[in-house]
Amino acid sequence: MLDEIKKKLEAAGSSMEKVLKVNVYLNDLKDYAGMNEVFLGKFGPEPGVRTTIAAAGGIPGNSLVEIDCIACI
Repeated sequence: MLDEIKKKLEAAGSSMEKVLKVNVYLNDLKDYAGMNEVFLGKFGPEPGVRTTIAAAGGIPGNSLVEIDCIACI
């Protein structure tokens, strides 16, 4: 998923280093440690703010995680 975000940002003339805010929605909070391990280091040396929650009703479809972000272009 983070690779797809990177591609979209670069196509828009931005980058992972320009991300200001990330929201991470987990299907189950027990997946936090694994998500955090993959997440760290993906957004440059000074990553933006991140919020991580477990979605109360789960995530639609078969997804375990959903991520959105706001970045400078």
